[in-house]
Amino acid sequence: TVSRNLEKYVQSDQVKSEQERKMDLVVIDSGHGGSDPGKVGINEVLEKDINLKISKQVEKELKNKGYQVVMTREKDQMLAGETSGNSKIQDMKARVDLINEKAPGLAVSIHQNSYHEEEIHGAQVFYYSHSAEGHTAAKLMQQALLGVDSENTRQEKANDTYYLLRRTQVPTIIVECGFLSNQQEAELLAGKDYQKKIAKAIATGIDEYLRNAADGT
Repeated sequence: TVSRNLEKYVQSDQVKSEQERKMDLVVIDSGHGGSDPGKVGINEVLEKDINLKISKQVEKELKNKGYQVVMTREKDQMLAGETSGNSKIQDMKARVDLINEKAPGLAVSIHQNSYHEEEIHGAQVFYYSHSAEGHTAAKLMQQALLGVDSENTRQEKANDTYYLLRRTQVPTIIVECGFLSNQQEAELLAGKDYQKKIAKAIATGIDEYLRNAADGT
């Protein structure tokens, strides 16, 4: 099956170098959309909606800093047609293809988390296990997110199973902004003020990573 083939896939060595990438360009991937709601919050909010609101705010922040931004989606839709066979896989493939085609300095996918124990909370950043640049970007992003919640003890986390991380040829990180399964965090994430704070922190993390890359550090 297609999905089994995806599980076996290991990221190609053909990762684009800084010379091949547009280092002033960022791709912001707003997770889920359309018939795929993502997580449903304890307060009934949908992950896909919060992802898009935060992503649009990140876009605004980055443009103010002088970056070019490409959004994988700007409205409530899947990238693959809703009618295509196994639209979830097609949707993920379309996101990866767009990121690889645009070849940005960094790609950031915005998501919300969920867990069966309600007290679990806090933003966390994931990166591809075999990407040193991804690790650097995730570390800087995790630090930047402390600006929103200074008591968050979560650390950036390596992952080698997420399709988006494995298949992209540029440094890509996934930012889980918080837990929709936690009442307090879900309420915060649904509000404009907190969305702006998260977006500002994400834009700061992106800026710090790309500035470091430009300086060769």
